[in-house]
Amino acid sequence: MEQFLKDQIKITLSGTKDLTYNIKLYNNPFVQRWANEFKQILKNKLLLEKNYCFLGFADSIRNLEFLCKELNHAVSQINKFNSSQKWQNAGLDPYPITKIFSPHDFMYDEKLPIGRAVNGDEMATPGCRLKHEACNQLHRYFEDLQGQAWKLSDYYYTADDHTKYAIRQLNNLCHEIEGWVNAYRKSKFEPEWIRPSQITTFLHAPRKPLQETDYNLFLKNRYDRDLGGVYLHWSQVGKTLYEVWRDNDESVGAEGINHQQLYSGEFDIEWGQTITDAHSFKRKETQEFKAWLQDNNYNWDDPKLALGYIKLGQVDLVDSFGTDDFLNIYKQLIDCLNIKTIEYQNYKVDYDYTLDDKNWKAKQIKELKKGYESHSLR
Repeated sequence: MEQFLKDQIKITLSGTKDLTYNIKLYNNPFVQRWANEFKQILKNKLLLEKNYCFLGFADSIRNLEFLCKELNHAVSQINKFNSSQKWQNAGLDPYPITKIFSPHDFMYDEKLPIGRAVNGDEMATPGCRLKHEACNQLHRYFEDLQGQAWKLSDYYYTADDHTKYAIRQLNNLCHEIEGWVNAYRKSKFEPEWIRPSQITTFLHAPRKPLQETDYNLFLKNRYDRDLGGVYLHWSQVGKTLYEVWRDNDESVGAEGINHQQLYSGEFDIEWGQTITDAHSFKRKETQEFKAWLQDNNYNWDDPKLALGYIKLGQVDLVDSFGTDDFLNIYKQLIDCLNIKTIEYQNYKVDYDYTLDDKNWKAKQIKELKKGYESHSLR
């Protein structure tokens, strides 16, 4: 039985009416260290990334058409700079992205049959399914243009602030598109299995290396996801082994696969129904993944592969929402997809900006510029 730290995280969302929920943190050495990192984020009032926060909500106004429009704005900025004199003076090879993205690139037509796979054949019900190929290509654009957290690319060093921002959006929008398409499809025939989540990230959140004993926490939780579960955020560029297998991404070479080595005081919340190996379909998926690992000479029981998610704590659902029923909680959340305040111990930070603010993009770029300047000194 997990023991909890005394202090809880309190988060207030704003919308048609304010909604507040509390996070109980596990009492173990890693979470204690994580909590100190989180506290520093609040102390320094780092900018919360509100444009990459609530993913997988099928009813969000940030739908596929909206996200494709944002994506094409980012691509246009990258191509504009790619043809600039500064790019050429740096001696960089051209990196044009010739694709203009549309909803059709990411999702099969909803007029096609929609439903569960038939005898394992997903394409018997292709309607609204995610097209992994476009997402894989988009993720590769991002990795090539930005590089790794510990080794930024020459493209990224050379780019101006607006282009650096656009490169960052390739990754954010790719994941947001994946989450929305999967949620939209489920809403058509299994709304109780939509997988919404909250990705709580901050610009310039410091990263620390995981310690040897921390890796055992991946093995402890594996890929279980609890409704209201709070999990360590992925703080690196690249794909995990699970993502490579899930996305059937044959284009990823060894350099594109990353096992988690770093952590920050950031976190994700699972707002979908609890799913564990107690569910037969999840157990089958785990068996298939383990077989793939073995075929590719990876050991399922090697902790350094970070095969799973580290769970940090749990939202107190009944106390916060008056229920632990997923659909009821979803209905409460959908009208409040904006973080207003976060409180922990003696810190309370107001996030009074929204995506509707005319200066939102400029505010992000201004904050990101601090990091760009520091990177250029490395």
